[in-house]
Amino acid sequence: MGHSKQIRILLLNEMEKLEKTLFRLEQGFELQFRLGPTLQGKAVTVYTNYPFPGETFNREKFRSLGWENPTEREDDSDKYCKLNLQQSGSFQYYFLQGNEKSGGGYIVVDPILHVGADNHVLPLDCVTLQTFLAKCLGPFDEWESRLRVAKESGYNMIHFTPLQTLGLSRSCYSLANQLELNPDFSRPNRKYTWTDVGQLVEKLKKEWNILCITDVVYNHTENRRVTKSDPNQHLKIIQDPEYRRLGCTVDMNIALATFIPHDNGPAAIEECCNWFRKRIEELNSEKLRLVNYHQEQAVNCLLGNVFYERLAGHGPKLGPVTRKHPLVTRYFTFPFEELAFSTEESMIHLPNKACFLMAHNGWVMGDDPLRNFAEPGSEVYLRRELICWGDSVKLRYGNKPEDCPYLWAHMRKYTELTVTYFQGVRLDNCHSTPLHVAEYMLDAARKLQPNLYVVAELFTGSEDLDNIFVTRLGISSLIREAMSACNSHEEGRLVYRYGGEPVGSFVQPCLRPLMPAIAHALFMDITHDNECPIVHRSAYDALPSSTIVSMACCASGSTRGYDELVPHQISVVSEERFYTKWNPGALPSNTGEVNFQSGIIAARCAINKLHQELGAKGFIQVYVDQVDEDIVAVTRHSPSIHQSVVAVSRTAFRNPKTSFYSKEVPQMCIPGKIEEVVLEARTIERTTNPYRKDENSINGMPNITVEIREHIQLNESKIVKQAGVTTKGPNEYVQEIEFENLSPGSVIIFRVSLDPHAQVAVGILRNHLTQFSPHFKSGSLAVDNSDPILKIPFASIASKLTLGELNQILYRCESEEQEDGGGCYTIPNWSSLKYAGLQGLMSVLAEIRPKNDLGHPFCDNLRSGDWMIDYVSSRLISRSGTIAEVGKWLQAMFFYLKQIPRYLIPCYFDAILIGAYTTLLDIAWKQMSSFVQNGSTFVKHLSLGSVQMCAVGKVPSLPLLSPSLMDVPYRLNEITKEKEQCCVSLAAGLPHFSSGLFRCWGRDTFIALRGTLLITGRYIEARNIILAFAGTLRHGLIPNLLGEGTYARYNCRDAVWWWLQCIQDYCKMVPNGLEILKCPVSRMYPTDDSVPLPAGTLDQPLFEVIQETMQRHMQGIQFRERNAGPQIDRNMKDEGFNITAGVDEETGFVYGGNRLNCGTWMDKMGESDRARNRGIPATPRDGSAVEIVGLSKSAVRWLLELSKKNIFPYHEVTVKRHGKIVTVSYDEWNRKIQDNFEKLFHVSEDPSDLNEKHPNLVHKRGIYKDSYGASSPWCDYQLRPNFTIAMVVAPELFTIEKAWKALEIAEKKLLGPLGMKTLDPDDMVYCGIYDNALDNDNYNLAKGFNYHQGPEWLWPIGYFLRAKLYFSRLMGPETNANTIFLVKNVLSRHYVHLERSPWKGLPELTNENGQYCPFSCETQAWSIASILETLYDL
Repeated sequence: MGHSKQIRILLLNEMEKLEKTLFRLEQGFELQFRLGPTLQGKAVTVYTNYPFPGETFNREKFRSLGWENPTEREDDSDKYCKLNLQQSGSFQYYFLQGNEKSGGGYIVVDPILHVGADNHVLPLDCVTLQTFLAKCLGPFDEWESRLRVAKESGYNMIHFTPLQTLGLSRSCYSLANQLELNPDFSRPNRKYTWTDVGQLVEKLKKEWNILCITDVVYNHTENRRVTKSDPNQHLKIIQDPEYRRLGCTVDMNIALATFIPHDNGPAAIEECCNWFRKRIEELNSEKLRLVNYHQEQAVNCLLGNVFYERLAGHGPKLGPVTRKHPLVTRYFTFPFEELAFSTEESMIHLPNKACFLMAHNGWVMGDDPLRNFAEPGSEVYLRRELICWGDSVKLRYGNKPEDCPYLWAHMRKYTELTVTYFQGVRLDNCHSTPLHVAEYMLDAARKLQPNLYVVAELFTGSEDLDNIFVTRLGISSLIREAMSACNSHEEGRLVYRYGGEPVGSFVQPCLRPLMPAIAHALFMDITHDNECPIVHRSAYDALPSSTIVSMACCASGSTRGYDELVPHQISVVSEERFYTKWNPGALPSNTGEVNFQSGIIAARCAINKLHQELGAKGFIQVYVDQVDEDIVAVTRHSPSIHQSVVAVSRTAFRNPKTSFYSKEVPQMCIPGKIEEVVLEARTIERTTNPYRKDENSINGMPNITVEIREHIQLNESKIVKQAGVTTKGPNEYVQEIEFENLSPGSVIIFRVSLDPHAQVAVGILRNHLTQFSPHFKSGSLAVDNSDPILKIPFASIASKLTLGELNQILYRCESEEQEDGGGCYTIPNWSSLKYAGLQGLMSVLAEIRPKNDLGHPFCDNLRSGDWMIDYVSSRLISRSGTIAEVGKWLQAMFFYLKQIPRYLIPCYFDAILIGAYTTLLDIAWKQMSSFVQNGSTFVKHLSLGSVQMCAVGKVPSLPLLSPSLMDVPYRLNEITKEKEQCCVSLAAGLPHFSSGLFRCWGRDTFIALRGTLLITGRYIEARNIILAFAGTLRHGLIPNLLGEGTYARYNCRDAVWWWLQCIQDYCKMVPNGLEILKCPVSRMYPTDDSVPLPAGTLDQPLFEVIQETMQRHMQGIQFRERNAGPQIDRNMKDEGFNITAGVDEETGFVYGGNRLNCGTWMDKMGESDRARNRGIPATPRDGSAVEIVGLSKSAVRWLLELSKKNIFPYHEVTVKRHGKIVTVSYDEWNRKIQDNFEKLFHVSEDPSDLNEKHPNLVHKRGIYKDSYGASSPWCDYQLRPNFTIAMVVAPELFTIEKAWKALEIAEKKLLGPLGMKTLDPDDMVYCGIYDNALDNDNYNLAKGFNYHQGPEWLWPIGYFLRAKLYFSRLMGPETNANTIFLVKNVLSRHYVHLERSPWKGLPELTNENGQYCPFSCETQAWSIASILETLYDL
């Protein structure tokens, strides 16, 4: 069932600029671009510069990606375009809407590194890197003996500082010639070349399993190396381009235009000149203020620099002012001899000399790294803000190769030379390198070395800015410094920050959204730029800090000299001595050689090997425990084999010789069984001569080393005093460790397994989970003695479930469950689940899983006890049949789940449930129509609303069907043990209308039935509901509140017409659907005054019941509700209980109601005494409501068609009028409605239209009235969305152009994000916020009186969109295309809501502008149905 290919989905949203967001992917992944809600339906084209397979990458060459639509339908909400990622680097994408760019970003694909004679893969998290200053390696023929130290220390990558010829300063980063190998590496009799370097690098790769990288320096070059660069209208000072003294001017044309004398007299001209002079003085004083400000800043910077260099405790304390160490650093240089100041100044104005004046490079604190501080407009040099590197000058590239062809070509050649021989590069001073230059160079590099490993140091001070460099340049790893940590707590935090996921994390699906990432880290205990940790911390901290860093789930690294405990910074500028060589037999007193007895090398080798093992074997979960202020325990855990490695390090940031450390070390509890001590090491002193700085070799402290023991048993440990085993809970064993020699500078690393019993339980669980995903294959264990039910695949058990049974397993809200004697699970200190079934749990897990929110109360509850686990299985086992079988399967899985450590229970509970849940959804969809099975994800998830809403409770809600009807479901009553019907009924909405008498409503059922049951292919259930309601027909009406038929209320005029519409839809949509007309209807009330009759007493075919309905309406319906009074409605006034309905003889329109009742869906009855609206309907809609006229027209037209074919045996209705029998044919009735509808319902745009009875009440023209003949005539003219229903069911009533105009007005005035405003916002009683709890003296609002006076209901939006689709097709292709876009765009918001809703449904209504309404049902049958119908129409 699960894929094994890793697929990531990137949702595109309008105007979403993601250039500062890092998306990291691996080669072999598939990236899918999908349209987010803001783009659904729009013509979007995605472009990328990711090349076609086999093509070379060209940053400027973009290609469009083709869309793939899996359903091949107009509903293309699942469409995507994809990239199969097989190439590393940085790739850009953007997308157009039409011809306009609408958003974009970058993706970074990691390189795959290969090493060894067998070319095996070196994962990035396994990298252990050591930096060497190239100049300290000595002659090339001695390199191997010096580099061997890295091999023996367990490093698998070496970083060389630049190998090129160095400048006069001898700084490793001041290059005199980028293309020439440093001649220092050659001997007088032997000149070494780049080829020799390449051969050594290849040998290291193949024989030593070590990769090599080196720096590329793009930002500056050595002083001597000269690269000549190719050369509103207000009065303002114009800067002299050559900056000559008194060379600035003003534009005299502007001056003359600004200061115009009012006449030609001398006084006027004098006055003008004075004004001009005054303005010049103002401009000069502004300039003076600015220059003074710059000078003040320059002085402050100079003083700060002098203080740091000469006086500060943490500074270099340079001492006397000399030529080598002047008081102030020079900012500029030139290749001429020393000159007098005045001569130097004059050279600025000589073009042939000025082109050789160069600015030094450096670093500006807090500057924007994306800005070139040496470009025109920058004041950095003027204000002395540059921390200057006096040995290098800044390179001036310009914006493109054409601006300085020589420099670009030279540096490209340098880059290509580097990557010819090295597997990776370090971008030196990356934050100051112009991005476009680095992009160009790296593009050239990757052409030669496709899997180039790119590391960089970035000091931007901002993750967003870091991401710009990482995404644009495709940086593989960012250097992160442990030396930035001020204490052990911060060091531990950095470990957690830079990689891995929490221990016990959830298993993520292979197909999932692409989440923003942080840059992959190369976490270094020390870099070659850091100050010496022995000076800043202590020599004793080298071992624990390097262990902490090495336990991070990312690349790790160090710098040569750290492991040997060199007690000073090895300066990249001044250090000229050579590194020590490897000699296994060297003595500590030998300053030129090292071995495993030197410094911490032996321990380094062990922790490097461990780091590589943890990375290679998938120990991707990390837990950091700050045991006390100095002790940090880092756990790396493998989520497949559930083995852990726990490193306990006692740091020594303070020198133990001069600072107090407690001898009392806290006890530690390690869950599981300690298999071995991988390593225990203590930093100790030995008796040798103290450290003396050697003249020739970079030597370390001989008197400090490590005492190391590897792979020993716990009882052999010298650091652990004793270890006791205790139980934390059932099946969870913890080892309590008491330390005795965990002195500062010590580490102990344990390998921990689950206790054997739990290990078996996990293996069995993983074995059974492989049926859902191949992910669980590793670490799985097949056994024969598990519960027999587990030998049957879950899909096989679940395949026997009906959709009604799936409702019980997946859904059931609190009130439904209470009806069955249960309830939803409540999580203490949080809330109850929305459903008792699996969806209740899955909704919460869907929120928790992507974020690995293991601290959530849900996870706490699972870890704390088995209550939730038992609830899930026991609830199902207590039911019968296949539901109980599913419960038993879960119980058998949970038997093993309970035997594993509590910290693992959330992730395995989730894995079990997600496997079962996805299987159950597939089984549900397999029982539905091909429209659902082949539909989009949106369609499938909407169709689950059918499972959610259709259920059978302990007491069936529907009246009994005729015993002679075939295919009626039966069950055994658990109490009476007798067979009883168990037809599903359709809940109106959850949670408010889900159980008891208030579950089933005639109107809601039949508005929702087409979408929830017919479109989903649930034909038998649809038939049974239609016939059950037919059996309750009384007075020619079907009930509003069904009340199982015996407590029914016949107080709505529209439900019967919705019922007839559903019968029509059933006949048209179901194979042999017309057969329903002959099905027996068991009449509960054969006459209006009958007592309820048992099923089967009197059966009639459905067509007779339909005819009775039509006849009763034509005759006229008039009755008083039974039991009228407060016992059935505490708010209604007496007259409201009088029910009337009929058909107007002239127009054929169905009419009814009175001013004190509300017989349509807008049925809010006033409830407030305070506001004096009790018993008054907010929206009586008496007269002829527009949607009822449309529904009746649809029914009459359909019956006319059937009667013509003799399928329906009646051609007319027969009624008594004025004592005479009168017949009205369906043909006549149909024509009357057709002839009168638009004449009487359309509000003409012509003010003099004679059909308009109340022109003074018109306030919007071009619309259709909401009703005709209301007792309050102004109500007819209100703009509401109900006319769109008539458009869908009886489009023949409407003229195309008039219909389109009305729909445009409705779109402008009524369309909300999710629903339709129920009233025109221009109406004086409009209010879009529904608050049923508010009781004040506002007549229009109190107790939710405005329920249908503005709030945005969802179900009408389906009819609005369907009407637009229908009439747009008649309006022409362009209008239709625009409408399809609108429909998709609107529906995308419903999709988003559906996905995010914990109820997995669509609400009854929202407040204005789509705001959440707390009084709405969270999921409503007719809302889901109408959106599903829209997608069906699409």
